[in-house]
Amino acid sequence: MPKTLEAITQDVLELPRAQRLALARIIFDLDDESADPDAEAAWDAEIRVRLKKYDEGQLETVPYETFRAEMERRFGR
Repeated sequence: MPKTLEAITQDVLELPRAQRLALARIIFDLDDESADPDAEAAWDAEIRVRLKKYDEGQLETVPYETFRAEMERRFGR
């Protein structure tokens, strides 16, 4: 017998935040009729390239605190 929406909601609320956000993305993508499979594949490939460069130390990075301060300066809070 399928779970009720209430039971599923309770299960979701018990997940760690990162898993809840991942689930939200999955659900959102299910109804995204405008999703372009070629664009998705291109983004997946780009993400892999960037992660490989990061892992190999080929990217210039900044600490999160620096990034956050810059975003607050640009966009306010």
